[in-house]
Amino acid sequence: MLHLLFITDFTESFPNKLLQGIVRYSRRKEQWAICRMPPAFKEKIGLPGVVKFAKDWGADAVIGQFEETDDISLFRKNGIVVVAQDFKKRFQTIPNITADYLGTGRMAARFYIDRGFRNFGFFGFNEVCWSDERCEGFRREVEAAGYGDSFYAYNLQEIDHLWYYERDRLREWLQMIPKPIGIMACDDNQGNNLIEACHAAGIQIPGDVSIMGVDNDELLCNLGSTTLSSIFVDIEEGGYRTAELIEKLVANPDAPYEDIVLKPVKLVGRISTAAFATDDAQIQKAVQFIHRNYQKKISVKDVIAEVALSRRLLERRFKTVTGQTLYQYISDLKIKRFAELLLDTDDQVVGIALSLGENDTKSISRRFKQIYGCSPNEWRERNQQKRKI
Repeated sequence: MLHLLFITDFTESFPNKLLQGIVRYSRRKEQWAICRMPPAFKEKIGLPGVVKFAKDWGADAVIGQFEETDDISLFRKNGIVVVAQDFKKRFQTIPNITADYLGTGRMAARFYIDRGFRNFGFFGFNEVCWSDERCEGFRREVEAAGYGDSFYAYNLQEIDHLWYYERDRLREWLQMIPKPIGIMACDDNQGNNLIEACHAAGIQIPGDVSIMGVDNDELLCNLGSTTLSSIFVDIEEGGYRTAELIEKLVANPDAPYEDIVLKPVKLVGRISTAAFATDDAQIQKAVQFIHRNYQKKISVKDVIAEVALSRRLLERRFKTVTGQTLYQYISDLKIKRFAELLLDTDDQVVGIALSLGENDTKSISRRFKQIYGCSPNEWRERNQQKRKI
């Protein structure tokens, strides 16, 4: 039985998702013994104390958040495989669990550009690789689209004060930057701080400020009345690949290795990005109404009843801003959510359709096939293959 020591903050969703992937891999043969150590205990006993603990416990491998000053070679000297979870900087001598941060930033910028935004902001930490590189990827994409002069970054906070932010200072920044503006937060925690600061300053979300985070932490993203959109990164799959790497290195410590690089998959849209960069208040109202209600039975007539425009005028102005008709926009949102529920639940196709207000299963299945090229059941089976134990 392989013994793994995992040193991280398990109050956050990221390491918990990693752990889920590790457990899924370990169950292919036999369940690993996994000891979870909080960073505070590591700080209390120091790295030599951690190494002694790991050796006494019989650890074969360690995953941890390490400081640059930590002498991680102590693990190797004691026959223990070590993998770093990205914390501040990447290590050069051991494998890292990291991600395509530049690509994540580009994905966020492209979303805002496609929605007509011409002002862009980033809210993160300084001198932290995963925040700095997300900011850089976001900025590069904005500059490539010709809007580099309209990029505003707020990354003054230190990572050591993860839970704290200077609300007055942030509020001043939010009031100063031009609007409407699309802002990427470096993670979901910062995204929530940004939402709170906007509410305190009387700034409208998403009409004035559109906000997205990263990691799609379901708890954080659904904390308040303004739910947070977030980029989904397949963290659990990263945990699975990390466990695979650990097993290989335990068998042969000198085996070649590469960093585990997590990829951004998609934006999970919620209320905080339910807006387009337009000063057409009626279209903004229509878009926000759709996003609040699309997961239940909703029709074009319901949207029309919410705005002070005739159907013909609303349809014309809506398509000018969004590029889609009202029906297409509602249908696409439902299909995307339908696809998510196919993977996130074990419910039958009929049950999922009904939960979205779709009584005609054949209709939503036909629309699904037009987009994904296969039936819902075929798509579910194909995408769940990798998750089978």
